[in-house]
Amino acid sequence: MYEMNRHIQMIVDEIDRCIEQRSNEELTLRTLSQKLGYSEFYVARKFKEISGMNFKDYLRRRKLTFALKDIRDSKRGILDIALDYGFSTHEAFTRSFKAMYGITPGEYRKKPVPLVLRTKLCPFDRYFLGIEENNMNSSASEVKTYFVTIPAHKFLYVKNYDSNGYWDFWQKQAQIPGHDCDTICGLLDSIKGKLDDEGGSEANSGAGQIMAYIYDPKGQAFSCGQEFSHGVPRLECYGVRLPVDYDGEVPSQMTLTDIPEAEYIVFEHGPFDYEKENCIVEKKVDEAIESFDFTGTGYCYDDSMGRIAYFYHDPARFWKVVRPIKKVQD
Repeated sequence: MYEMNRHIQMIVDEIDRCIEQRSNEELTLRTLSQKLGYSEFYVARKFKEISGMNFKDYLRRRKLTFALKDIRDSKRGILDIALDYGFSTHEAFTRSFKAMYGITPGEYRKKPVPLVLRTKLCPFDRYFLGIEENNMNSSASEVKTYFVTIPAHKFLYVKNYDSNGYWDFWQKQAQIPGHDCDTICGLLDSIKGKLDDEGGSEANSGAGQIMAYIYDPKGQAFSCGQEFSHGVPRLECYGVRLPVDYDGEVPSQMTLTDIPEAEYIVFEHGPFDYEKENCIVEKKVDEAIESFDFTGTGYCYDDSMGRIAYFYHDPARFWKVVRPIKKVQD
C-alpha cells in the first residue's frame, strides 16, 4: 500500500510541476503512468482509490486553481491564461471556471472573493499512513533562537476550543459542515496578500497557512507538545496572517482578528527530511522551548489572555514556533 501511495504522490507532484511549467503535452494519464511503469487503467483505478476522485477531475481542478491565481494576481488577458492552462477557447475556460466557482473569470477579476480551491493532494503522508521514522542517521541541525518585534497585522482563522494538536484539530473540524480541511485550506489558498505566502502549492506554511494558539480562558489546558504544557488554556486555530489594512471578504466559517505590534521569541529549525526527521526535529524544538533560559534578557514568556503564538511547519524551509514574550517587571 505504501509503495502505491508513494507512486501516486509522484504523479501529484508531477502534475503541479507540469502545470507550473505549462507542459500540457505531458499532462496525460498515459504519459504519467508510463513514467511509473504501470498501465493507464491500473494507475487510474489506484488514483481514484487513494485520492477519492478520478484523475481528470483532479487535474481540471488543479489547473483552475493555478488559473484563478493568475487572474487574481496578474493583468494578463483571460484568453492567454486559458490557453496557458490547456483550455482551447475563452468560452471553454469560462464554462469550466463558472461550473467550479459559480462566477465567471471576468467577474472574479473585478471582485476577487474567497473561493474553495483544490489544494494539492498529499497521499503519502507518514502520519495518516502510520509509517515509522528512521532517524538513526539524522542530519537535523540545532534550533536557532532569536527575539523579534512583529508589526501589527490581522489574523484570519478557523478555531476549535476542544482539539488537542494538529491532527485532532482537523478531525474535529471535519465534523462541522464546511469546516473540513479541504474546504478551509482551499478558501485560505484563494486569499490574496498573505504575509507568509512563499508561493507554495500545498496546504502548509509555504502557502501562507499556519497553526496558531490564542491564550483563551475558554480553551483547553492541555497540548500536543511540551512548548504548551504549562496548563495555560489555549484556543487552537488555523489560518493566515494578513496586512493590517486588509479589507477583503471574511468567509462565514472564519474570524478576522487584529493583532497589535508585539515582541516574540522565535525557535527555528532549518529544512529537514519530513519522512525521516519530523519527530526528532519536533523534539529538538520542544526541548529548546522548554529549556530556554531568559536570565539576563529582561523578558519572560507572555501567556496572558489574548496573546497569540504561531506555529510554522514547512519541512522545505523550517519548523518554527513564535511565542509571545513580555518585559519582566522590576
